[in-house]
Amino acid sequence: MEKRPEIAKSIQTGNFKTNYHDVGNQDGEKIVLLHGSGPGVTAWANWNKLFTLWDKEYHMYAPDMVGFGYTERPEDISYNMNVWVQQTIDFFDAVGIEKANLVGNSFGGALALSMAINHPERVNKLILMGSMGVSFPITYGLDRVWGYQPSLANMEELLEIFTYDHSFVTADLIKTRYESSKKAEFHESFSSMFPEPRQNSVEAMAGNKDYIRDIPHDTLIVHGREDRVIPVQTSLELSQTIKNSELHIFGKCGHWTQIEQTQRFADTVKSFIEK
Repeated sequence: MEKRPEIAKSIQTGNFKTNYHDVGNQDGEKIVLLHGSGPGVTAWANWNKLFTLWDKEYHMYAPDMVGFGYTERPEDISYNMNVWVQQTIDFFDAVGIEKANLVGNSFGGALALSMAINHPERVNKLILMGSMGVSFPITYGLDRVWGYQPSLANMEELLEIFTYDHSFVTADLIKTRYESSKKAEFHESFSSMFPEPRQNSVEAMAGNKDYIRDIPHDTLIVHGREDRVIPVQTSLELSQTIKNSELHIFGKCGHWTQIEQTQRFADTVKSFIEK
């Protein structure tokens, strides 16, 4: 049986095992990559294009957050930010990470912010990409993402919402993401996370607004100018709220900066971490 690249190492985190990727220079500076919340998402799907670009300099960890990908799904779990923060801390402890740079994509950005607020001593620098974490009226794109029902046509629409350059939306990508999204255990957990009215889930991820202004960490905020999932205004607000922050907006780019502008994103993050 062919091994799926999405399935990598496994380690106990609390009462379930987390699937994660451990790649790059084992002696390099540590980076933990936190994926977004799209249907069929995995850490591999979000981050694998960066693995080969950073493997000389950095020691990268990319876990599947519980409810997503190939991490175990305990029965009767209630998915919320407290659960994901605890999983991240348990993961840090399990693999021996004392402190790391956090790269958070969308939902993963809200998780990175929660980590910086609740466990500031475990975070070096923050990199937020198309990040949630402040209130905004839910977009058509995000409502479609969270309300997704598995079909090839729906997946194609979502991938076109995610990207500015639709040439990235290949038949293989549509099929791969659709096949993941329709797995019974994947869709069951996904559909339970963001029930209607989905504006409530936006607000839940913005619950730390009063604390964000106290984040002391150096923070790089990145956003695609043509993002139709998370409005670019959220990153403008974050940049105005976090004291030690800088903002980089990529033109001709949708929600997936790390996929549409991979080399430029990788270079921007590297420059920020090493300064």
